[in-house]
Amino acid sequence: MADNTRAAEIKRLDESIRKLADATNDSLHRLTDVTDRQATAMDGIKDTMTGITNLITTLNSKLEQLQEKNLPYGVFRPQRGSDPRPGVAIGDYVLDLSVIAAHGTFDGPILKGSDCFNQPNLNKFLAMGRPAWKEARAAIQNLLSSTEPKLRDNASLRQIALAPVGQVEMLLPIAIGDYTDFFSSMHHAKNCGTIFRGPENPIPANWFHIPIAYHGRASSIVISGTDIVRPRGQGHPHGGSPYFGPSVKLDFELEMAAIVGPGNELGKPIDVNKAADHIFGLVLMNDWSARDIQAWEYVPLGPFLGKSFVFSGTTVSPWIVTLDALEPFACDAPKQDPQPLPYLAEKISKNYNISLEVLFTAVYLHL
Repeated sequence: MADNTRAAEIKRLDESIRKLADATNDSLHRLTDVTDRQATAMDGIKDTMTGITNLITTLNSKLEQLQEKNLPYGVFRPQRGSDPRPGVAIGDYVLDLSVIAAHGTFDGPILKGSDCFNQPNLNKFLAMGRPAWKEARAAIQNLLSSTEPKLRDNASLRQIALAPVGQVEMLLPIAIGDYTDFFSSMHHAKNCGTIFRGPENPIPANWFHIPIAYHGRASSIVISGTDIVRPRGQGHPHGGSPYFGPSVKLDFELEMAAIVGPGNELGKPIDVNKAADHIFGLVLMNDWSARDIQAWEYVPLGPFLGKSFVFSGTTVSPWIVTLDALEPFACDAPKQDPQPLPYLAEKISKNYNISLEVLFTAVYLHL
């Protein structure tokens, strides 16, 4: 009887061991399957990471190429109290043009021996015209190329010629003697016309035939980052009497401004087909506008104090992007309808395909 009981227990034990073994094998199979899937997933992740790494490498390479092709000009101080000098932005650094000029970088027939980069602004360089601009651009691109050892292999020169852009003080790049604000965008003209004249007649007839512009206050142009003082002036609410006080309709206009180099002799206009030879480059411009003051004062002679504030009224970016750098973005200009008069008709009518955006933080302001 005892033998039968022991045999039954052994049988049950064998059955339990078999079930445990089956369960273990099943778990091992599932674990192997999970491991295989994990391995496959890891391979996918590795492939993705490799793709991302390659993409980043490609983007960095393209960014470096773009930076070497852009080369915007500005004026800066390396540290507080130092003399202003011209520079070119390259990545996270500003290349000091006065330093590289002293080391013989500009040895072409136009710039050799010139002190145009030892000035507190870019005016002298801009006045030299497009041949000098092209010569300078070629010399800077050559200096920054991977095959040129002058800067690449000279640590002491790099130390004095390259300043971290986050540590310098940017200034107005040029001394501005005159400033003309053009009313050149159809969308802007329509929006502003609706504000001041209503939707029935937003754009005057002459807008389609001649350049509409007014002369602004050059002395009120400041560098980006300068605090803007809310202007005080005279307004006239509908149905009320004129009043004097702070503007309650302070607006801005995102624009691009053309920086003109060589001018023209008095009484000798520049041919429209040669205009581009006089334009060095473009900057971003924020045309601050006190709409309530402007609406009351602009008839019949146009904007005055509503645009040119006593303390500051127009903000420009510190960097000038040259037309040479913008050439890859050139495109056909919008068709003019009606056709302009012959003196305004360009043989090659082009524009630049540039996307601009505005980011702002709204705050509650109590006056």
